Amino acid sequence: MNTTYSFQIYKSVLSLPLEWNLLAADNIFLTREYLEVLENSSPVNMTCHFIGFFEEEKLIGIALTQFLFAEKLESFGERDKCLKTSVRNFALRNFASHVLFVGNNMLTGQNAFAFAKNIKESKAVKTLHKAINQLKKDLKATGKKVHITSLKDFTAKEIAPLQTEFKNNYTFSTQPNMVFKINKNWKTEQDYIDALSKKYRDQYKRARKKADGIVKQKMSFSDIKKYEDVIYDLYFHVAKNAPFNTFFLARNHFSFFKEIMKDDFLLYGYFLDEKLVGFNTLIKNGTVMDTYFLGYDESVQREKMLYLNMLYDMIGYSIKKGFETIVFARTALEIKSSVGAKPVKMYGLITHSNALINHNIARFFNYLEPKTDWQERNPFK
Repeated sequence: MNTTYSFQIYKSVLSLPLEWNLLAADNIFLTREYLEVLENSSPVNMTCHFIGFFEEEKLIGIALTQFLFAEKLESFGERDKCLKTSVRNFALRNFASHVLFVGNNMLTGQNAFAFAKNIKESKAVKTLHKAINQLKKDLKATGKKVHITSLKDFTAKEIAPLQTEFKNNYTFSTQPNMVFKINKNWKTEQDYIDALSKKYRDQYKRARKKADGIVKQKMSFSDIKKYEDVIYDLYFHVAKNAPFNTFFLARNHFSFFKEIMKDDFLLYGYFLDEKLVGFNTLIKNGTVMDTYFLGYDESVQREKMLYLNMLYDMIGYSIKKGFETIVFARTALEIKSSVGAKPVKMYGLITHSNALINHNIARFFNYLEPKTDWQERNPFK
């Protein structure tokens, strides 16, 4: 019997089917708990929707979308002051201020959807396409016309079935996902250090020596609440100086994350003379450790090589706890490469509601996505 798949769009986690988490078993970023974090502490310019896919009454798939409206955003990033940046910002405000992401714009990797193992893939992707079109109609009915629709982030293998269905979409590739594979033989941070070539062992020693006086502390929920404003200011300093931004986190994001996700979410504070000068965050996702947002005092970062020390700390912890992979995501590609992360090319699909712009979407996209030149390093013997 040739049954059709149907879908249901949800605006609240409370409305999700009871069996939702069964389909999110392999990805914490699609679980009811994580989606609750998103719903209750998302950026001010973001609205999330959740989609359930059904075969008759049975839930066979789940998906996340994020609708971003840039008119509430004060800045797209302040680091690059140039004509191209001005043109890009004009383009964003006038032609790309309403963006529907199928997936998670706050993370790197395939966190868009999950389907049951036995489904018909082509039929599932077709139903996903129908659900996206319906969501765009729903948003338009509330006065929010979607300018750009983007599906992200997929490997070459993952994007192939989507390209077949989403024929009018432009396939793009942005900065790679920096992924660190942990050697199965490593049990301690020292094993990692021993595997480095002399040049990069010296870099490690120099960074650790520079960090003298820095005290690292694993922060509890109450610690995060206590330092919430400082944590946010440190995060915001780094975020607004990035070359490009489409959102800024809510002030309560980290404390709410800790409250809901408990020990699956880790926040480490870095103190100098009892003053919080930096922090980083990690999310446990099965055998994968996902790095998340961080922040620091710029003067301390330069003097103490704080960012590099954070990367080494993340590697050391992940080895010690038996993780297989660390997802370092995008940005700071070269320094992540210098500690051993390798680039994984990621792809997405994008389409514009304006037919003329969509016809020239490749050129338009170059204004939206800043290019980064960097040199890949190989720190191992």
